[in-house]
Amino acid sequence: LVKTRAVREGDHYRISGQKIFITYGEHDLTKQIVHLVLARTPEAPEGTKGISLFVVPKFMVKPDGSLGERNGAKCASLEHKLGIHASPTAVMIFENAVGYLVGEENRGLETMFIMMNAARFSVGLEGIGLSERSTQRAVAYARQRMQGTELGGSSRDKVAIVRHPDVRRMLMLMKSRTEALRAVAAVVALAMDLAHHDPSPQVRREQQAFVDLMIPVVKGWSTESAVELASLGVQVHGGMGYVEETGAAQHLRDARITPIYEGTTGIQAADLMGRKIARDGRTAARAVLAQMRDVAQSLERDGDEPLKAIAAALSDATASLAGAVDFVVSTYEADVRRASVGAVPLLELFGVVAGGWQMARAALAARRRLASGDGDAPFLAAKVLTARFYADHMLCRARGLCHAVVHGADAALAIDDDQL
Repeated sequence: LVKTRAVREGDHYRISGQKIFITYGEHDLTKQIVHLVLARTPEAPEGTKGISLFVVPKFMVKPDGSLGERNGAKCASLEHKLGIHASPTAVMIFENAVGYLVGEENRGLETMFIMMNAARFSVGLEGIGLSERSTQRAVAYARQRMQGTELGGSSRDKVAIVRHPDVRRMLMLMKSRTEALRAVAAVVALAMDLAHHDPSPQVRREQQAFVDLMIPVVKGWSTESAVELASLGVQVHGGMGYVEETGAAQHLRDARITPIYEGTTGIQAADLMGRKIARDGRTAARAVLAQMRDVAQSLERDGDEPLKAIAAALSDATASLAGAVDFVVSTYEADVRRASVGAVPLLELFGVVAGGWQMARAALAARRRLASGDGDAPFLAAKVLTARFYADHMLCRARGLCHAVVHGADAALAIDDDQL
């Protein structure tokens, strides 16, 4: 529905329109600001095929590289937001501003997505950073906050709340999920490098297919997790988490934007289901599922009791993910609405199982290093325990999420609009 217009004038275009939610659209950190603007030329067809991309500078640039006169790109207002107050979000007005075409006319959205995929990965990393900081703050508070005696103990002395079983459960949820988020993102980052630089064209294609599949998972699952974990961090603090002095509340406010910008979780889920699984005919997903099964088999074959327990949980979760993928491929084209009700549960399911896959790899590597006496033994032992906790508390969610994907559409589609 882009209404901003671009009219050709010699070697440039004149851009007119309004844009909202422009991060750092106006600020005083630098003199020059350069905008990437989507707009339509007068002859452009309707829909996404008629959108072009333009570079619009705040100041025109002289031939010698110095800044010249002000361009017609101005900030009308700054938004008052729930969080991320240090980041100005602008409403921008373009009044006959000079802009320069990027790429070809009517292919702007295609060009923009080169940047958007990188941005979506970066927002996923933002979610991971918020999860990590929330976890650090919660652990530090739990270690020093004294309250109650230890359950099952004989002493009546007060203990830090880190000794209470439910607090330990919350902290382990935060720790294990954050480690899983980071591991998945790291594997995708490696694949991005291989997709660009591996000497084999086949490897580059395979790695790019993996990246394309996983970008919506990294963005969507990491950011939804950030909100959940930041909220859990407030819970660990109790009443002190709800007041500003501890800083826990700021993480929750700041995290809440991350599942929204650069494409909401629903948009990421639709991309994963429609473009990356249904239209791909599960090819990329099948390759990932095969790797997950290989890791489970390695743990079952080479592991001790804790690793075998992780293997069993990963195998069961992988089967749930495979079942959901099969449902999408068989249903999407025939009944897209029915399939799409389960898009976000599918994304969460993919994230949960991908996280378990990487935690299982970490546990196997840690156990092997422990056996060889190589490395920091307490750190490696903690890796195994964290992976076991993730298997017991997160991978067990896979069956329920698969059920929601496969069977969750009837009521959602049957209810009338005025009954919602």
